[in-house]
Amino acid sequence: MAERQDSERVRSGSPFEARYGFCRAIRRGRRVEVAGTAPIPRADEQLAADAYLQMLRCGEIAAEALARLGARPQDVVRTRMYITDPADADDVGRAHREVFGAAEPVATMIVTRLLDPGWKVELEVEAELDSPEQV
Repeated sequence: MAERQDSERVRSGSPFEARYGFCRAIRRGRRVEVAGTAPIPRADEQLAADAYLQMLRCGEIAAEALARLGARPQDVVRTRMYITDPADADDVGRAHREVFGAAEPVATMIVTRLLDPGWKVELEVEAELDSPEQV
């Protein structure tokens, strides 16, 4: 399938991107959307054990994708947080505030199962830039 001429894509190297046929983030005009982002640790790290640190890692990965497409956490207008345990809601919410609090995006938190049983949280992000030319 051909890539749309007005789209920019970012790939993060997640093994799921090639396997499932998606990219980490896409920008079309003023809109930037970041796919569900799990707390994938860096190559030299282990998966964090607690939900707060996992959410910070999800936010870090999402912020890196936003930056590569000319957006910042302050440009975020919507987030969706998928958590596996309602008891983690406050920790995930606290980390969310640290990453995206300046933007005060609309947000949803959903309790569900995730692909990896070690993941406690996954994050989706949508941002809107002031203009299509913003870099």
